Amino acid sequence: MFLAQPTIDMDIETFRLYCLAKPGASEHLPFDDRTLVFKVGGKMFALCDLEEFNSANLKCDPERAVELREQYDAVMPGYHMNKAHWNTVKVDGDVNGRMLQELIDHSYELIVSSLPKREREKLC
Repeated sequence: MFLAQPTIDMDIETFRLYCLAKPGASEHLPFDDRTLVFKVGGKMFALCDLEEFNSANLKCDPERAVELREQYDAVMPGYHMNKAHWNTVKVDGDVNGRMLQELIDHSYELIVSSLPKREREKLC
């Protein structure tokens, strides 16, 4: 029997808390007072606008990035980011909260996997 997963409303606070729940994650405002950046090991894995939370930039495997852009209208090449490695995901589009969590997880895992072994071990 298939049990439907409950939907998740993804507002700025839910997004923020989900990102910060990741081991070693921290939040910063390095660019201005409204662009919230989440980092692990000193590297960015998510960005969003604090005042107008209508999208988030998330790191993505280049092949998966293309697939996601073809599958979802709400997924586009990363705004002001390397288009091959970052996606901008509209939070009010066809990507639901659960899928957005999966994309945050993927972004975080990509960054963690690129960290030196010593840094990765500290996160466990």
